[in-house]
Amino acid sequence: MLNRVILMGRFVADPELRTTPNGVSVTAFRIAVNRTYNREQTDWIDIVAWRQQAEFVCKYFQKGSMIVVEGSIQTRNYEDKNGNKRTAVEVVVDQVHFAESKAKESAPHEPKQESFPVGNMDDYEDLDTDDGDLPF
Repeated sequence: MLNRVILMGRFVADPELRTTPNGVSVTAFRIAVNRTYNREQTDWIDIVAWRQQAEFVCKYFQKGSMIVVEGSIQTRNYEDKNGNKRTAVEVVVDQVHFAESKAKESAPHEPKQESFPVGNMDDYEDLDTDDGDLPF
């Protein structure tokens, strides 16, 4: 059987790193994924990352960041506060990847332009470079 998922989407909220009682890092987050055939419809996908993947996600991603996740779909049953039986469907991460350039991840800003003093052009002398020999 094959259970493989690859998704690209944007974080709905900042990821939050948690630790299990055994000291294992985990984060659960949701990404918004546009449908390919109808860009006006968005699916909200629940994602879970463990250990180093969880730490990496929480360190380098934030709300609005584009991410690519690879993993598998898992379901689990639980009982809500009112005693109703529920089923959760989540993507458990194997790998995560940046999906946009570093410049786009931060707030847009003008690139810093440094200026250097040129001086007066009269301070420079012309060089005679036409000696007929090629340098190679």
